[in-house]
Amino acid sequence: MDSRVSTLRRRTSRGFSLIEIMIVVAIILVIASIAIPKINASRMQAHEMAAIRTITAIHTAQTQYMSQFGKYAASLTELGPPASGNAGPSASDLLPGDLAQGNKSGYKFTVTGTQTGYGVAAEPNAFGNTGRRTFFSDQSLVIRQNWGQEPATVASKEIQ
Repeated sequence: MDSRVSTLRRRTSRGFSLIEIMIVVAIILVIASIAIPKINASRMQAHEMAAIRTITAIHTAQTQYMSQFGKYAASLTELGPPASGNAGPSASDLLPGDLAQGNKSGYKFTVTGTQTGYGVAAEPNAFGNTGRRTFFSDQSLVIRQNWGQEPATVASKEIQ
C-alpha cells in the first residue's frame, strides 16, 4: 500500500499542468500589454529630451565658431570634425562626427545659415516612434516646439 501512495505522489508532483502554464502565460501577457506602451512613451520622451540637449550643444558650438571665425556656421559639416588635417572654417571640430552628419538620438538635425545668424531644426526620424515633437531654434537661443509632424518655426511655441 505504501508503494501505491508513493507512486501516486510521484505522478502528481512531476510538474505543472497545462492549465497552470496557460494562466502564467496569460498573466505575463497582461502585464506586457500594460508595460510596453509606457516603455515606448518613456523612450520617445527620452529622445525628445536628447534632441533639446543636442540643440543646446549646437548653440554652444555656434558660439565657439563665431568667436574663432567671425561668423556663424552655415551647416553642421562646418561644425563637425575634418576629414583629414587640421580644423578650420569648413570643419571646425566643435561637434562629434555623428551629429555633424545630422542624425543623433532618433532625430534629424539641420543647420541653415541666414544673413544675421543661423537656424537649427530637429525632426524625428520616425514620427510617433522616436518623437512626437519637432524643434526649432536660432541665434536667440530660444528653443521652440511643434506638437505634430509640421516642422517647428520661429513662430512656434517656446519650450517652457
